[in-house]
Amino acid sequence: MSEWAGKRYWLVGASEGLGAALAHKMSAAGVQLVLSARNEDKLKELAASLPGKSEVVTVDVSDSESVKAAANAVGDIDGVVQIAGVYWPFGAKSWDADQATMMADINFTGAMRLMGAVVPKFVERDAGHIVLTGSLSGFRGLPGAAAYTSSKAGVMTLAESLYADLRKTNVKVQLVNPGFVKTRLTDKNDFNMPFIMEPDEAAREYFEHMNTDAFKRSFPTLFSWVFRGSQFLPDWLYYRLFA
Repeated sequence: MSEWAGKRYWLVGASEGLGAALAHKMSAAGVQLVLSARNEDKLKELAASLPGKSEVVTVDVSDSESVKAAANAVGDIDGVVQIAGVYWPFGAKSWDADQATMMADINFTGAMRLMGAVVPKFVERDAGHIVLTGSLSGFRGLPGAAAYTSSKAGVMTLAESLYADLRKTNVKVQLVNPGFVKTRLTDKNDFNMPFIMEPDEAAREYFEHMNTDAFKRSFPTLFSWVFRGSQFLPDWLYYRLFA
């Protein structure tokens, strides 16, 4: 178990859904939170509902200057949690270039911008905690989700590479890969979503992982075996089963 009381964490993507639920878990554990997203009103509403200390710093992770300004406003932190993301369900046969680019620019490049603002500081002082959010969909390409799955695969590879570089330092890197979580994003789906979780349930899994020294957690566990196992299938079998 980690000692959370008095720690200061920057939670990016906190305004609703999994981010807001995780904010409640962390705040109840004694973490002082800096809540960030684009919607200031929702952040202030969340801050008012938390049991512990928090502050609001708006940020647009798709804008480099916004990320730099937010990082300067946030100041020194013990850790950062990246959850900010967008999603639209479509594949190659109904490609939306604007939405595809936005998913790449917020989900993946947004995470890269955020790391650019915090990683050098953590490395310099040899202390810090980085938590990145991937997805079960990021383990291997899936039909009808090219833009989203590739953006999440990028985040997962980013986390793996940071962990490879920093695992023997005092900068802790972790990756969380959730399955379906009931939010305004998954409400866009018109297909069956196995093992879909409520935000509070997913946040509990997420925070439990943050309390460990393990690098990666993928959940729900049984559902994650499908995606993790798919990596070992030959192409001819994988695409026959999944595409």
